[in-house]
Amino acid sequence: MQITTRLEFDAGHRIPCHKSQCKNLHGHRYAMEITLSGDIIQQENSSDNGMVMDFSDVKAIAKKSVVDVWDHAFLVYKGDAEILNFLNTLPNHKTVVMNSVPTAENMAAEAFRILNSQYQDVYGNHLKLERVRLYETPNSWADALS
Repeated sequence: MQITTRLEFDAGHRIPCHKSQCKNLHGHRYAMEITLSGDIIQQENSSDNGMVMDFSDVKAIAKKSVVDVWDHAFLVYKGDAEILNFLNTLPNHKTVVMNSVPTAENMAAEAFRILNSQYQDVYGNHLKLERVRLYETPNSWADALS
């Protein structure tokens, strides 16, 4: 069985060497879908009985590990010295320095890497993170798969 839940956040970024508009500072309303697979829990008197994992638990983990970190932050590539220097002049600015250029593809891969160890097989139901889908716009997204 697979389950999917969706969270949204706002963040700014730029793609330093992009051939078009994305080289400029800009932001997006991102949406992130998390898909887990596992057996349906069959444990009488358990809050999770009949579920793969409670959606509220899936969301709480993703919110704490990724969404709260990236929401209303500027995501900047560590090699983008010009922007890093600028952001460092802004007191208390929420900046997230990334090891790769913050494209939808790299962000989806990073979210998958962060979340993969967070979803634990507590009930012996073979819980597994299958996919993180990151929407940069309503019509454009990247999938990081297991």
